[in-house]
Amino acid sequence: MILNVDPSAALPVYEQIRQQITLMAVSGVLDPGTRLPTIRQLANDLGLAKGTVAKAYSLLESAAVVESRGHRGTFVREVAAEDPVTAELPTLGEAAQAYAVVAHQHGVGWTEVVAELERQWKLLG
Repeated sequence: MILNVDPSAALPVYEQIRQQITLMAVSGVLDPGTRLPTIRQLANDLGLAKGTVAKAYSLLESAAVVESRGHRGTFVREVAAEDPVTAELPTLGEAAQAYAVVAHQHGVGWTEVVAELERQWKLLG
């Protein structure tokens, strides 16, 4: 599982983690039953505090995206397309608009925009 977080972004890091894992679960990148890294492992991998990852996992569990099985770990739940979890995901148009706005604000050119989109697409597998 590959997550990208930006501590300097306006969106809190725990929310970045929550959104990315939700998207991966809903889109099928993470299959139901997939065991997530431990809080300690993910925090270490991303260079974050354990509390930050714990907050993201707690929110994911509250939204029924994952389930904790105690000492056995945290696992991705099956998320149906009509599940309320998917209602919070942006449409493709909304996501594209947000991406375009951020790219424009950073002064990024079209070639770089497309290259970054291709890079992100490849990370999904």
